[in-house]
Amino acid sequence: MPSPTGSVVAISSAASTVFSIGIVFLGYWGVHEGTRWSAVDIFIATIALLGFVCLGLVPWMATSSVEPDTGDARIRVARRLFLAGVSAIWLAVATSIVL
Repeated sequence: MPSPTGSVVAISSAASTVFSIGIVFLGYWGVHEGTRWSAVDIFIATIALLGFVCLGLVPWMATSSVEPDTGDARIRVARRLFLAGVSAIWLAVATSIVL
């Protein structure tokens, strides 16, 4: 079943938006401060960076070609990467608030 028209553009722009929100979070959280990082800080930064990797791969995966023109195997993978990226960024934000 083919993907709806505009789904590639929509998921790519959504990934870019969440990526930007994550960058703002890291800047506000204090990733640039010169103090020594604790284990919790390293955990939060690692989770956020994994989310950035997933979100960065979304446009590449969504726009890569597939064998038949009606196939949507890559867009399904892009959707899963988007979900993983958003989940990781929000987990990092929630962890930084709680801890």
